[in-house]
Amino acid sequence: MSGRARLALCAWAATLMAACALLPLVEPATWILQAALLLGIQTGVGAATRRVPLARPLTVAAQALVTLMLLSLVFARQQAFLGLFPGPEAFVRFSDLLQQGSDDIARYAIPAPLTSDGIRLMIIGGVLVIGLVVDTLAVTFRSAAPAGLPLLALYSVAAGLSDGGADWLWFLVAAAGYLLLLLAEGRERLSQWGRVFGGASRTPGAESGGPVAPVRTGRRIGVVALGVALVVPLALPAMNGGLLDATGTGVGSGSGGGGTISAVNPLVTLRDDLNVDEDRQVLSLKTDDNTDLSNLYLRIVSLDTFDGTSWKPSKRSITAVPDGAFPTPRGLGADVKRAEIETTISASGTYAQTWLPMPYPPSGVQINGDWRYEPEGMTLVGDKGQTTRGATYEVKSLDVRPTAEQLIAAPPPPPALERDYTELPDSLPGVVARTAREITADAKNPYEQAVALQDYFAVTGGFEYDTQVDVGSGSQAIARFLRDKQGFCVHFSFAMAAMARSLGIPARVAVGFAPGSPQADGSVSVGLKDAHAWPELYFEGVGWTRFEPTPNRGSVPSYTVPDATGSTLPDVTQPSLETSTAPSAAPSTSESCTAEQKKLEACESETPAAALGGGDDGLKWYWALLLALGGLALALAIPSAPMLWRLRNRSVRLGAHGRSEADAARHTLAVWLELTDTAWDHGILPDESQTPRKAAARIVRLGHLDPTAAAAVHRVADAVEQVLYAPRPRPTAGLAQDVRLAIDGLRSTVGRGTKLRAVVAPRSTARVVWALSDWWTDVRSRAAAARPNLRRPSGQQG
Repeated sequence: MSGRARLALCAWAATLMAACALLPLVEPATWILQAALLLGIQTGVGAATRRVPLARPLTVAAQALVTLMLLSLVFARQQAFLGLFPGPEAFVRFSDLLQQGSDDIARYAIPAPLTSDGIRLMIIGGVLVIGLVVDTLAVTFRSAAPAGLPLLALYSVAAGLSDGGADWLWFLVAAAGYLLLLLAEGRERLSQWGRVFGGASRTPGAESGGPVAPVRTGRRIGVVALGVALVVPLALPAMNGGLLDATGTGVGSGSGGGGTISAVNPLVTLRDDLNVDEDRQVLSLKTDDNTDLSNLYLRIVSLDTFDGTSWKPSKRSITAVPDGAFPTPRGLGADVKRAEIETTISASGTYAQTWLPMPYPPSGVQINGDWRYEPEGMTLVGDKGQTTRGATYEVKSLDVRPTAEQLIAAPPPPPALERDYTELPDSLPGVVARTAREITADAKNPYEQAVALQDYFAVTGGFEYDTQVDVGSGSQAIARFLRDKQGFCVHFSFAMAAMARSLGIPARVAVGFAPGSPQADGSVSVGLKDAHAWPELYFEGVGWTRFEPTPNRGSVPSYTVPDATGSTLPDVTQPSLETSTAPSAAPSTSESCTAEQKKLEACESETPAAALGGGDDGLKWYWALLLALGGLALALAIPSAPMLWRLRNRSVRLGAHGRSEADAARHTLAVWLELTDTAWDHGILPDESQTPRKAAARIVRLGHLDPTAAAAVHRVADAVEQVLYAPRPRPTAGLAQDVRLAIDGLRSTVGRGTKLRAVVAPRSTARVVWALSDWWTDVRSRAAAARPNLRRPSGQQG
């Protein structure tokens, strides 16, 4: 295998090794096999075009074209011409898939299911783009060191999206691939110098073949650099996420009646959705005539794991959807008043949510499609790519109305539940617990503590609702929010839940939709800006109970209002006494935001993004950055093409040393051509009619060369005459060095403008135009010779 082919193979391996960092992001990991195959074809095309050989820009163009054809074959076969050649319809298909992939990234937690063609295109296409850049830099332009930048970009994107558990392992794999590429390039470069660096064998009679000294030194430097890269970060301060960190880890959806699943990331692009200029309806609700829809919350998922910087949904088991009534929520006693309501919910065609928005607690659901039941949160989750897009479903739910007296008299929660839902990390700043104790100093029981916390955020604490505020990140984020007193629903719910846990009250955060806007036909319209997050606190005998700390958002629960008399709703005649292990919320309402105010849009709502999943987020930032960098690289490559072509030619001509009589003439003529081209670049036009000796004298005279450079030029000319006229040409040592001396001499006698032009716009690149002209003339001549003579010979009879 040639050195260039070995270098291309190492570039292929380095790209794949860096791409391994993407493995934790999606499952199953079979995509890596498809990416390896397509990347291998791309690498093979590059190796073939370099062997022809084609000019470097043509090599890159050929690889890019084949890459586009491969992507068309895999992802847009029906839209491409002959299933392979992309046209306008294929590019529309690519755009749709990228949009779908962007939406799926916003909806799914890590690892995302590979059933999404959009995510698969983004991953495989991204690996192919990075592979093309690495192959171009390391192999086509023989500069492996800069190839580490795209490899680092690939690793950084993966590390930024993953949960960080095994980032060090993927860094080792990617770094090993980069070192492999550097060593392969060093070996390929050293091989051009013959046996100069071969080194003597260590023992008499032993064959050489061990690592040469420069290669050993390169390996040592690489190992030391890798060690420093691994050790230094350990000494640096940790960088924690913030209130808006990605939330959601675990595995993908199960099938059949069991398995596990992670919730959708409920907080992705939250700030963007909160600040959309135009609200868009995503759900429409209708229910019984006597039900106040203006106070109906829709719950999607709960965040029950707190690591000090963000709230996340834990991994949860899923089962088949119960055929009949759902179990009674954990902790709900028989003496708590409730009414069963039936709600018909219609999702718009633009709203694709994996988890089903429903009033809490649900007692039964009728919906078509592949859905599974998650008993911990009493939620339905789509299986095999099932979403809410365009779905219409009916939900039976309990409108639970506890009284303040029932919450005050609540006994202590079960020890296991209290342990799991009051856990706080050591990194949480002490000001959070201290502030909670100060606020609730006069409270006599957990219920009064919860009401005091809610009133502090919503009424007495001086907090302002602001979607533009930047509260920072890290473990101090909640402390900054308490200090600056500005934020939106996520900050209020996160802070209250953390403070409740510090007081020993089981707490979690729910994500879903606040009450929407009543319509003239009796329905309720739920839009993007109605998405919401709120804390749920657990009280034994009532269950998970909703509180509303966000000022002027949603509705304040009636059981937290002083002198609330409870509800006049009739009891369900036979409430189920069966218990389940599912935590849930009790959405109740008050008159703090009336239906009339809703109609006049006097009550605003907020939108935590990932509760939605149906927003139009466009391309992710790293894809936009990659496209921008690609466009910038193309814009720089076009004007710099003459310079790159000239540098490449000089490297090839002066690098291939003549080692035998067979290649003495080829090497000598190559270095002579480099000398005359360099003189041309510095203003001395070539004269093909002169002998090498006279041409050398002309270069020395017009270039005003000093004696050292002049002697070098004449030595090259003597070597040229020797290979042209001697019966047996002999290789001459040091010709490349003589040409370099001559180049230095030419540069020292010209002005700054001539030097700059010789580098940026060399005159000798006219040889490219001449070569193309000769090639076209040859093609036309061959075509004319091959064309059949359709005219009859002279005198031939018909």
